[in-house]
Amino acid sequence: MVLPNGRDIALTEAHLALTYGGLLEGYPMRRLNDMIMGGLAQRAARVLPGAPVHVIDPPRTQESDLKSDSLPFGPVETLPSVIVMGRFSSGPVDDGKDPVLHRSQLVIVWLQHDAALPSPDAAPPDLSAVEWGRWAEDFEI
Repeated sequence: MVLPNGRDIALTEAHLALTYGGLLEGYPMRRLNDMIMGGLAQRAARVLPGAPVHVIDPPRTQESDLKSDSLPFGPVETLPSVIVMGRFSSGPVDDGKDPVLHRSQLVIVWLQHDAALPSPDAAPPDLSAVEWGRWAEDFEI
């Protein structure tokens, strides 16, 4: 995938999970979604260790229902159904480093509505807008 600044990044490892995969009781709501989102960076660091993690804030859909006042924890609010954690790599961020000996890497976490991996033609807009130079870290091969 090529970022708007011309940097080419490659997905080298991916992990997918259902956003509400462990939800046995209750319903999606703001408090639950805040807990899910609040733990994603640590979860991604455990699943794909060794690189900095950047989490992209997903859209939240709040259902407008006349009965929502009667729900015990507030209105229904849903996140996209699939959590994607991807390890990306690229050339070094630091122009002073030898591109033969150094690479940069970043784990990016985003949510989407299906289980498809990003492709150069169909990458989510928020994914292709990631500020690689700000979040990625160089490492020696």
